[in-house]
Amino acid sequence: MNRFIMAAVAGVLAATTAYAEVTEQDVANDQTITTQVVTNGMGRHLQRYSPLETLNKENVDNLVPAWAFSLGGEKQRGQETQPLIYDGIMYITGSYSRLFAIDVKTGKEIWQYDARLPEGILPCCDVVNRGAAIYGNNIYFGTLDARIVALDLKTGDVVWRDKIADYKAGYSYTAAPLIVNGLVVTGNSGGEFGIVGEVQARNAETGEMVWTRPVIEGHMGTLNGEESTMTGTLNATWPGDLWKTGGGATWLGGSYDAETDTLVFGAGNPAPWNSWLRSAGNPEGTEGDNLYAASRIGIDPATGEIKWHFQTTPREGWDYDGVNEVVAYTDRNGEKRYATADRNGYFYVLDRETGDFVSAAPFVKDISWASGIDENGRPIFVEENRPGNPAEAADGAKGEVIFASPSFLGGKNWMPMAFSQRTGNFYVPSNEWGMDIWNEPITYKKGAAYLGAGFTIKPNYEDHIGSLKAIDPETGDWVWEYKNEAPLWSGVMTTAGGLVFFGTPEGEFIALDDETGEKLWSFQTGSGIVGQPITWEQDGEQYVSVISGWGGAVPLWGGEVAKKVNYLNQGGMLWTFKLPKQLAMK
Repeated sequence: MNRFIMAAVAGVLAATTAYAEVTEQDVANDQTITTQVVTNGMGRHLQRYSPLETLNKENVDNLVPAWAFSLGGEKQRGQETQPLIYDGIMYITGSYSRLFAIDVKTGKEIWQYDARLPEGILPCCDVVNRGAAIYGNNIYFGTLDARIVALDLKTGDVVWRDKIADYKAGYSYTAAPLIVNGLVVTGNSGGEFGIVGEVQARNAETGEMVWTRPVIEGHMGTLNGEESTMTGTLNATWPGDLWKTGGGATWLGGSYDAETDTLVFGAGNPAPWNSWLRSAGNPEGTEGDNLYAASRIGIDPATGEIKWHFQTTPREGWDYDGVNEVVAYTDRNGEKRYATADRNGYFYVLDRETGDFVSAAPFVKDISWASGIDENGRPIFVEENRPGNPAEAADGAKGEVIFASPSFLGGKNWMPMAFSQRTGNFYVPSNEWGMDIWNEPITYKKGAAYLGAGFTIKPNYEDHIGSLKAIDPETGDWVWEYKNEAPLWSGVMTTAGGLVFFGTPEGEFIALDDETGEKLWSFQTGSGIVGQPITWEQDGEQYVSVISGWGGAVPLWGGEVAKKVNYLNQGGMLWTFKLPKQLAMK
């Protein structure tokens, strides 16, 4: 009898384990399954919108802390992760390539994985990690030494790990992986070191490479271990051998549009920053566009072939990376569109079938490098606001210094915007700042910084740098603006309850009215927020989580701006809030 009972229990446990396995359907429906969050962006289209409305404008002031979890130790620095939730467990990544599993009801740690990072890693912009992905019985995340790791969801044991690229050459990895049809898809980081941007797809179960797609012209892709096709045409838009160290890091990861079956990845700045070295002797023509750097690229997820591209900043010379997230949405007229808020200060709308340009409008106040965007989506350059050519300087050591706005940290950097299906608007975290910038001679050396430029960031206004804007994508108009003294560096989330959540470097976690921008609720977390909020429901109650922990690129690269916020505390605390059932009705 005892054996029979034990066998029955074992069968139930096996069935439970099988049921708990995350499927492609679970991943595809992540936005609508409100008891889980298994993807970056709360859905692979990256809308960061929740259909939950239990928590709303009327009762958000009743949102209270449920528990907090400290990442502990001396490994503080910037905490940019987005939490994931599945089967009663929350998963977060932390600085220095750590991953934690936490009991979602109590906040108690279940297990921790700490990558053994080698000496000599070269992360450009802090030791951050932006999240993970769940599929099957595994959770996947990248490490600062440019590796991808698969861990068992329940135990944290390593299932497989693989090398993305050589960290000694300047490669690293900080983005959340993307799961599509049993593939784990990753980009790479390291654009300031003369690396080559690439997208890679592996079998999620085994880690075996399926395809690779470099995003700089002249490099060969692979499919099932064999060379497939060249990216672009050799030397079509790159002079000489500069394509070999051309940059274009795919460091923010990508999105997936299921309706068109398209991966969309962004490519970072071309290397080096000095655009005169990359202009092929014809700075006015397209020979110096340096494809596919500073571009958005549509990729076939089955083969890695490029379906289309759109270059936001051709002949890029200000470090205006093209990596910012591309969000698939349907507009108020039923048109299927992509939207992206580029580092260069323009908000773009593209066609989802072709990637063709639809419209562009400024989302920051002072854009100096271009006077606008033409009917083809190409910028109308203000050439006198391009950093000067060092070869024309009297000593040949430093080109003419110019002032450019936005700064190289962008009108918007990595911090993700959100789309509301309720209002049809985007909510874009932006910064109003500029820079003095100049070009310098530079020669590539493996593992060394490959900039060819110098800079000093300056705030454009005395009363604010950060600016969260509600943007109508059909007109480009700003519906409202919420100003913040320090730069904004956190992600944004919207809900069907009419709320917009985000955090500030001053430590405030804030909920705004999605229609007016009015502040409805806030909580002081004790450290600067550069993480990404999520919401979910559990036992009939709605929860919200965000990680707090100041760091990222601003304190490292911010110049005068960094001095302005050097009083901000570092930390490492995951905060979870809930709306108690008895307070849900107000």
